[in-house]
Amino acid sequence: MRILHVVGARPQFVKLGPVTRAVAEAAREGCALHQDVVHTGQHYDVALSGRFFEELGLPRPVVDLGVGSGRHGEQTGRMLAGLEQAMLELRPTVVVVYGDTNSTLAGALAATKLNIPTAHVEAGLRSFNRRMPEEINRVAADHVCDLLLAPTETAMQNLSREGLAERSRLVGDVMADAVLELAGRALRDCDAERRLGLTGQSYALATLHRAESTSAALLPGLMAALSACAKRFDTLLLPLHPRTAAALAKHCPEWRPAGPVRTCEPLGHLDLLRLVRGARAVLTDSGGLQKEAFLLGTPCVTMRTETEWVESVAAGGNVVAGLEPDGIGAALSALLEAAPERAALAAGAAECYGGGGAAQRILLELTRLGNV
Repeated sequence: MRILHVVGARPQFVKLGPVTRAVAEAAREGCALHQDVVHTGQHYDVALSGRFFEELGLPRPVVDLGVGSGRHGEQTGRMLAGLEQAMLELRPTVVVVYGDTNSTLAGALAATKLNIPTAHVEAGLRSFNRRMPEEINRVAADHVCDLLLAPTETAMQNLSREGLAERSRLVGDVMADAVLELAGRALRDCDAERRLGLTGQSYALATLHRAESTSAALLPGLMAALSACAKRFDTLLLPLHPRTAAALAKHCPEWRPAGPVRTCEPLGHLDLLRLVRGARAVLTDSGGLQKEAFLLGTPCVTMRTETEWVESVAAGGNVVAGLEPDGIGAALSALLEAAPERAALAAGAAECYGGGGAAQRILLELTRLGNV
């Protein structure tokens, strides 16, 4: 059985790790399994791509399409053509796509058009906001893939409402596997706090990268909100995604970090986990970082109008603050005053996301799919 993993962006690299390790372990034990990774090149910056493969010990891609950035249609079209050719050459038994990026959609379309059984890891998430490109990608992928691997009961309910219950399986969250596996290593081996001068400080970690957040209409207000929130901490650290850096230069050319606000280059995954664990709070528009904060017991303010990870909100560890500066500040105040105890928050997150066993459940379902 030949498994082909299609990835292209940082969150997918994180999810890829536990699954490829589960496949490799089964192959060492005598299972007739082979796996290849195709990288679309959607995230091509070394800090967003190469560093993650090295840190996480991922199999090197056998094909890197090098697609790079571009308009959604242009980028997805180039991926679709490249992935089709790669699949014809590699002849996989099963194709696995991850998450909700353009790479996810292109991989799902290329494989299903070639009649290759296709599985979607992290199926069933819904923000119910069709303005988000990620929402279109995840809905379309779910409706074309043969096997839908859902992380939560809520995701299963979403799939059932869309008539997809028969091909849906509840497996848990593979990113929870990754966080639970790597958090100890990050604490032991990483010195990000020392390198960044955060040792002994009260600090917050913030990220902004979504297309909506970095638009001319919203970015100035969100940066003002972060500057105001930073006054509650010794430092608010803002790693700059390439899209965010470009948007700041374009839409806020006079903006410079001041006072407690500090910027840095994009972080490796282990550094990120170390800093999330040590932060008093996380402020983000990232879906993955919300979940990582939840799993590590760190209070999170989500600078969006919705979240796919409703479990974190129900547990009291995440507040969906909207996009207005006053609302973000108020959400941070409420969260710092009333967030649950961190160990209890982390334990509840691990339980609701599958307890670290998602990769093994995914492998079982993939073998069933490949043997149909």
